[in-house]
Amino acid sequence: MAQTAKPKSPLAISIVDVGGALALTQKAFEAYRKAKPEMVSRFVFTKAPAPELPGKLKAQQDAKRLDIDMVLGGTDIMSSGIAQGIWTELFPAHAASLPNLKDILLEPAWQMQQLTKGQGCVVVYYPSGPLLEYAPDRVPTPPTTAAGLLDWVKAHPNRFMYARPANSGPGRTFIMGLPYLLGDSNPKDPQKGWDKTWAFLQEMDHGIEYYPTGTAAVMKELGDGSRDMIVSTTGWDINPRVLGIVPKEVKVQALQGFHWVVDAQYMYVPKGVSDERMAVLLDLMSFMLQKPQQAVAYDEGYFYPGPAVKDVPLSMAPEESQKAIAEYGRPEYAQWIDSAPKEIPLDPDAIVYAFRRWDEQIGSRKTK
Repeated sequence: MAQTAKPKSPLAISIVDVGGALALTQKAFEAYRKAKPEMVSRFVFTKAPAPELPGKLKAQQDAKRLDIDMVLGGTDIMSSGIAQGIWTELFPAHAASLPNLKDILLEPAWQMQQLTKGQGCVVVYYPSGPLLEYAPDRVPTPPTTAAGLLDWVKAHPNRFMYARPANSGPGRTFIMGLPYLLGDSNPKDPQKGWDKTWAFLQEMDHGIEYYPTGTAAVMKELGDGSRDMIVSTTGWDINPRVLGIVPKEVKVQALQGFHWVVDAQYMYVPKGVSDERMAVLLDLMSFMLQKPQQAVAYDEGYFYPGPAVKDVPLSMAPEESQKAIAEYGRPEYAQWIDSAPKEIPLDPDAIVYAFRRWDEQIGSRKTK
């Protein structure tokens, strides 16, 4: 790795989180500030909705008044950002200042890195879902197949829910996982290969009252008894139970023949940051990929497991993380992660198409 030039004086670095990764990474960012006070005086963290940020960044870049140094986000902001040309190329342009990702990343995380077209850097990873999460007192026999799920939703109108896929990790994991469950002709092509999936989603729509614009609202409705069963992921199962939003006793179900649709969160640098800032950001990204910082990503299960880097066991995580996972984690996850195939999400163009078609054909009348 190239030696990083120190800035003339420590910088205030502005980081915008659009995908929730700050929950997993903020302590590691603060560890960098403590370890390298000559580089960073403070971090300014803000949050923004993923669909709104690319337009804001583009406007700042056009006006040459950029005030955002780094964006934390998932594949949704990656896709829209690549389409609008707002991200700095990190690889191969700055590869000499960053670790060799192929050597250090878990294999699925390395595959997720390929989606960025060199314009982002993986920071956390998880196998994700799709999983069903349900209240066992209200759903004594949960469905075990995709067909069984559809039958259940029809037989129990307004008791099942998922959020708008463009705004929800579990929502988009669900629609991307269905083609594998249904045996569609091409799970990677929502335009020509998802005939069974689009028909399934439209039929399921008859039993769904509305689609929230984020996952937190779905969890709240499961927790307060408004819904009996929802779409979930490993992290969205564990963390809301740790936080008390969802009762500890809810259960999860993987449907027969399911494939994990893996997920990751990335560090992006908008075009237009100064050379001095870029040097600090590259050093910061390298730091975030070190094992001690990666172990912080276990958090309270929000993105379970969390680390994108190889050989970062739970035993390396902070004590509070180990306790939370011991109490609220699920022993079946290790077996499911080992045994079920892991699929990379749709590429940026395909996911933009899938979101648009879902919005137009399924969510348009019922999203709120």
